[in-house]
Amino acid sequence: MIAPPPPPSPLTLEAARRLQGMLRAEIAPGLGERELDAVEERFGFTFSADHRVFLAAGLPLGSSRWPDWRGGDPEDLSGRLARPVEGVLFDVEHARFWHPSWPPRPAETSDALALARSEMATAPRLVPVYGHRYLPGTAGAYGQPVLSVRQTDIIVYGNDLSGYLRREFLGRASGAPGRLGVDFWSYFVDGGPGIDVTAPTPFAPYAVTAREAVDCLRMLALERLIGRRQHAEQLVEAGLTALVLDVDTESLPLLAGLARAEHEQAGALFDQVLAELDLLQDLPEEAARWELVRWWLRLIVNGSLAPGAGGDLITYEGWSALGRPRSLKELVDRTDAFNDWATLPRAERKLRAAAVVEEAERLLGAPWPPSAPD
Repeated sequence: MIAPPPPPSPLTLEAARRLQGMLRAEIAPGLGERELDAVEERFGFTFSADHRVFLAAGLPLGSSRWPDWRGGDPEDLSGRLARPVEGVLFDVEHARFWHPSWPPRPAETSDALALARSEMATAPRLVPVYGHRYLPGTAGAYGQPVLSVRQTDIIVYGNDLSGYLRREFLGRASGAPGRLGVDFWSYFVDGGPGIDVTAPTPFAPYAVTAREAVDCLRMLALERLIGRRQHAEQLVEAGLTALVLDVDTESLPLLAGLARAEHEQAGALFDQVLAELDLLQDLPEEAARWELVRWWLRLIVNGSLAPGAGGDLITYEGWSALGRPRSLKELVDRTDAFNDWATLPRAERKLRAAAVVEEAERLLGAPWPPSAPD
């Protein structure tokens, strides 16, 4: 049995200063207790304990992505704080999102928006850390995950503040994912429609030939090799797709035919299918990740994986885990630009999504692993 991860430790001033030393940012003197209290009172939120210690150690500046809690434009800071709520409301209006804790959705969009806005008024505040990365503003709380927030596409981008900073600025993984445990927002990362980049890859089956179906099975095997989680339903669906496309192995009908009550057998049957198709490989982790990046790029291009979700996945499991190769930097930058959706008109968001797809196509047309762009 795998031991549970140790409980999180509060961030200390010394540790926060060490983290700030790696940021390649101007670090202004930290905010004093009175300054922190004044910010909370002025904008109507609370910093978490870790966030408060981090800002007391020093105030990162020099980039518009860092909130300037001391001398920043109050309108800009208010806008950053409002962005998560406005993003949810955008999807209520345009994507028919409706949170399961809310009363039944009214038929008229205007009425639905009014009710959603009223319900969102009671949701815990999310407080910007850097760009579209947020920490729950829970007074006294420490060790909470940092979230990447883009409308209702909300993903875990670091298990805690220190782990997030190491991932964002050093490309280091932060270990097994924890749970959020914050009312309303937990729905997205602990079981809702938002995408946690450590969760099973959210793609629609794209295979239309037997060869593509086998390729899908192999990529799922490589995901398992690097430690990504997989749902039993995902393995059964991949098996069923392969069976329909005339892939022939002894165990495939057994995997494809599993009823929901039998899904605990999916992992073992999936391994049997891999063995029968000679797909069990002992690749080095780096080689497996490069193969998976190419697969995820393919899914972005053919529409099986949304550009933002796919770009985040490649950022997390590819670019960061592979030591930040320059060849993927353009895709990461375009994904990051797309993620700043709230500052953009709708037409511009579509253009930035298309830019992610365009870069994915360029990478797929290059030798593999790709060389860095000129």
